[in-house]
Amino acid sequence: MKALLGTLALFALASTSFAGCGKTETDEGKVTSVNAEKKTITISVKGKEVTRTLTPTSTGADNLDALKGKKVTVVSSHGKVQSIKG
Repeated sequence: MKALLGTLALFALASTSFAGCGKTETDEGKVTSVNAEKKTITISVKGKEVTRTLTPTSTGADNLDALKGKKVTVVSSHGKVQSIKG
């Protein structure tokens, strides 16, 4: 009985460690700068400058220079860009 409860507790704890928090932020504004060296994008959102980090899995980040000065929507998780639409 103890072994069964121990095994169930182990699976319960292990399954929660694989769950991500799922927190995403959506920023809508104009692209003010792109730093290819640091792999960051800066967006002007409601008068504030917001900097997000690009990753290899960021979608829509193929031609960022063309987006400079244009209005975009950036979805990010913990400051890392998931997608850019604009």
